[in-house]
Amino acid sequence: MQIVKLSLSGLVTASLSACSVIGWETPQDMDGNYQDAIEIAEIEVPEGLSSDAIEQMFPIPDVTENVAVPITGKTPRPLPLTAGSQLDAVRLQSLGGENWAVVNFAPGQLWPQVRAFLVTSAIDVAGIDATGGLIDTTWVQLEGSETGSRFRLRVESGVQRNTSELHILQQSQLGDGASLEWPEKSDDEALEQTMLRNVAQYIANSAETSPVSMMADQSMTGAGRIEMEESSEGVNLNLSLPFNRAWAATEKGFSDAGFRVDDKNRSAGLFYVTYLGPDGEEGRGLFGWLFGGDSDNPYVGREYQVVLVSGAPNRVTISIVDAQGSPLEPSVQQGLLTLIQGNIT
Repeated sequence: MQIVKLSLSGLVTASLSACSVIGWETPQDMDGNYQDAIEIAEIEVPEGLSSDAIEQMFPIPDVTENVAVPITGKTPRPLPLTAGSQLDAVRLQSLGGENWAVVNFAPGQLWPQVRAFLVTSAIDVAGIDATGGLIDTTWVQLEGSETGSRFRLRVESGVQRNTSELHILQQSQLGDGASLEWPEKSDDEALEQTMLRNVAQYIANSAETSPVSMMADQSMTGAGRIEMEESSEGVNLNLSLPFNRAWAATEKGFSDAGFRVDDKNRSAGLFYVTYLGPDGEEGRGLFGWLFGGDSDNPYVGREYQVVLVSGAPNRVTISIVDAQGSPLEPSVQQGLLTLIQGNIT
């Protein structure tokens, strides 16, 4: 069993560059190209052979019904291009003893970076499940540790679209008769955090040159775990997270979304907030774009209630009403929830 030397230093987050060194065609060069595209006939598989391995290179995803459907006849507003908390390439987060890294690109880009880290660190891989986003290592001994460990690295879609999460599970080697079943939680949280910090640092350092894994990209969605839904009862957000994490993530996102938390009642799933408005000229322009207003912000200083309701397992609905609990106009609901949606991680 090899001894692996990993740094114990903390993560220094990096930011993605907006520049590109790839020689893309300009919009003028590509104008009208799609009109000349030729549709190729499907491959015909001889009788008696399986066609299971044949699939679309660029599949068109299914559109979820009843999500952001404009019942009022108005086109729903899209999310801001970048949320206030989405600027770092990699961020470490923790909640209730659980630790993970949020990575600001899709799972198909994170997957090969995780594999490259293991190769660079001379950590052998025992098993791979691309569909489940799992990579299991062999037994290794980290420098400074008295016992061997193995790790399970899990890549999954993040809350926001085209983001990812990296979770790591550690198991200690306690002897020849040690169980080969993975524990629910890491045997040594300090070793788990050491591995997580090192992988996150590697990803942050190579964020601008990250490749894409087509195999992982097709099996792990980058659609995110938050969506807006509009119905006859109003507009709300559907968040595919456990309630504890949804509560903490929503509270953390209020500040970046321009809200102040005045009070909260967790047992009732209630936040009492005041909308303070965005900072800077860019934020004010965003507000006018979302609400269709001018430069003045008519909602600054108003109080609201944000309600979180737990439904199916790992499913939370977020809605917003006025200070007295009465419904808001659908366009106002949508605008305020759009700001909250873009800042939940």
